[in-house]
Formats: sequence, C-alpha cells, structure tokens
Amino acid sequence: MVRMAPTGDSDPIRLLAVRDTPLSLDEVFAAVGDDAAGGTALFVGTVRDHDGHSGAVVTGLSYSAHPSAEQELRRVAEKVAADFPVRALAAVHRVGDLRVGDLAVIVAVSCPHRGEAFAASRRLIDDLKGEVPIWKHQTFDDGTEEWVGC
Repeated sequence: MVRMAPTGDSDPIRLLAVRDTPLSLDEVFAAVGDDAAGGTALFVGTVRDHDGHSGAVVTGLSYSAHPSAEQELRRVAEKVAADFPVRALAAVHRVGDLRVGDLAVIVAVSCPHRGEAFAASRRLIDDLKGEVPIWKHQTFDDGTEEWVGC
C-alpha cells in the first residue's frame, strides 16, 4: 500500500507500505517534506551480520508479514500522528529474503521542531516493531535458526 498525500490533503500520513522490493531513502524523505516542518527525523533499519542478542553470525534473513500488517501499520501511524504535532509521516518495511546491508525498515517524521520529530519517529519505529505483525526468520552459520517477533 502506498499513499502519497495530494497537495492540500490534511492527512499527515503520506506513505505507508509493506513491500517485497528494495526500500528507498529518497522516496521516504521526499514523502515527509513539509514547508511548516522545522525538523525531520529519519530512522533506517539495516540487516546486520550478527544477531543482536546472541552475537551469532547471521547467514540468512527473511521477513514475513501477516495479511493485516498494512492495516496495523496504519493504526500505529495514526496514533503517532494524533499524539505528536506531526506535519508528515512515512513508514515502509521490507518483506522477503534480505542480505546483510539491505534496508529492512525506514520511518520518517517531520514536525514543527526537532525534539518533536525525534520523539515521534522513536515512537513510530518502536510501535511498528512491537505491534505490526512482521516476523524475522534468521539462519546462523552454525546451522541453527530463529524466528523473531512471533
């Protein structure tokens, strides 16, 4: 799902997507451009070469999403937009097989001031990771594997 707000649209949610194609920083940054915003915060999550908890070497990674993932992403985005003075908001998450260094998730928020943009983007990525049904399957160099977020 992609939603770009036309000029004059009062909805601050400009782009939401769960997609199996590479993510674009330029697309997300452009989506949150707003002349009334003094601060824009952008977070990029990338695939790393090790597990953050065990330190095991990651050899493969795949993201899967429940059919309701985009609906839940919208719910999370609407809550952030209601709780902060958001001028524009965007969030995209990748699904499918990814390699080390690939972009897995990008969120961006523009607000009147930087502090608000930082706080809103932090809430957006934290709630996305905690509430949107997207799961990570990792395989490790020792032959073991693990599902995360299930």
